[in-house]
Amino acid sequence: MTTTTDLDFAAREALRLLGPDPENWVNDRSGIDHNVTIVGGSGSGCTFAFALRRAGIGRVTVIDEALDEAHAGVWLTRARMKKLRTPKNLPGPELGIPALSFQAWYEARQGVEAYAAIDRIPRVAWSEYLSWYRHFLDIPVRYQTKLVRIEPDADFFRLHLEVNDVAQVETTRKIIFANGVAGTGGPNIPPVLASLPRTLYAHTSDKIDFNNLRGKTVAVLGAAASAFDAAGVALESGAKAVHLFARRPAIASLPVNRLRGYPGAYYNYPQLPDAARWFQAWRFNQVGSTPPPDAIERVIAFSNFHLHLSAPWKSAHNQGDRIVAQVNDDVFEFDFAIAGTGYFVDPTRRPELAEFAHHIALWRDRYEAPADQRDEQLSTHPYLGSAHEYQEKVPGNAPYLKDIHVFNPAGFVSFGLPIGDVPSIRRDVPAVVARISHDLFFTDWSLDLSLNKS
Repeated sequence: MTTTTDLDFAAREALRLLGPDPENWVNDRSGIDHNVTIVGGSGSGCTFAFALRRAGIGRVTVIDEALDEAHAGVWLTRARMKKLRTPKNLPGPELGIPALSFQAWYEARQGVEAYAAIDRIPRVAWSEYLSWYRHFLDIPVRYQTKLVRIEPDADFFRLHLEVNDVAQVETTRKIIFANGVAGTGGPNIPPVLASLPRTLYAHTSDKIDFNNLRGKTVAVLGAAASAFDAAGVALESGAKAVHLFARRPAIASLPVNRLRGYPGAYYNYPQLPDAARWFQAWRFNQVGSTPPPDAIERVIAFSNFHLHLSAPWKSAHNQGDRIVAQVNDDVFEFDFAIAGTGYFVDPTRRPELAEFAHHIALWRDRYEAPADQRDEQLSTHPYLGSAHEYQEKVPGNAPYLKDIHVFNPAGFVSFGLPIGDVPSIRRDVPAVVARISHDLFFTDWSLDLSLNKS
């Protein structure tokens, strides 16, 4: 029997048995720096980089505007849950190679029994796994590289970047947005908070100094997981009291989106009629997102936590450094407010897309919802193709849009899942990579044919 102290022995063996990565088969083009540029260097971006490499597609670059690896993604920055919200056994970045999975990585370090004992993956352990994955597979990420503007040309894009705060232009044939929850929009700030001084409120996407909330009375608006997570951290940090306000009469408890548990629906969802996909998204918005039980248990363990149902804020103003809020017929005073109110999706509000956003087909351009299912928030989601590519509002006006693939929550209405999270990886990463391979191959094949004829 062979024993080894190499924790990565099984992973190394798996790669050895898999064989070397295919050589890059994509023809070099004069004036083109990259075949594919991946925007976002956390878990999804690195998964795409590995998948493209295994597909023999070279000259791939991964960029991230974060300072460094520790600041990239959400896991060590804005994520505040103790455990991931998804089941621990969902297929993820390993892309069908078991020895590269979280389970294999965790068991190699903590033991089989330790993995069996956890119900869901601890957030910090997930961050450590993604770091290992990135380094073990030697996936370089260019940090401090911000995408400022995309300029389309005939068959490529000019990327206007800020690299270490210095302007730089690079060219690429394909773009993948793997840039997280705000990737095609931004934080949803309720109008009732927007008029307050910015020092008195934050969104859960912000970096919040929770230690500064010690001894203070805090309001949290929203009732999804991120709201409960923020309330939990505030309480654990010594807040005097935390009040969580939900606009619905009850906390959502029955998840609407359970596609990952039904392979037929999971794999075929993108081919459903528009009316069915819209209804599912609309229904989800009506019911709301379900916070996991442990997020609720985290806050109700504190006697100074207060839950208010059917309690949308009517108005708010500041009196000095205090917030005065009217909620139904009651008036409350707070030292600070946190908006756990999610994100909006709207390509027309993203500066990097400004040059052509008006050409992108949105759901409101392709589907007219029944009067009782209208939802302005959903209508501004992009109407994506089967490989997550943007589509033209008017055919022929912007053919280059098919070369931009969106792997973030902007794909929710089109694909029925919170795209960019683990549940979407096994279905959608292969679909995007297959389309990129197809497009690059046949574009070059057509070019070679025309050159041979001339």
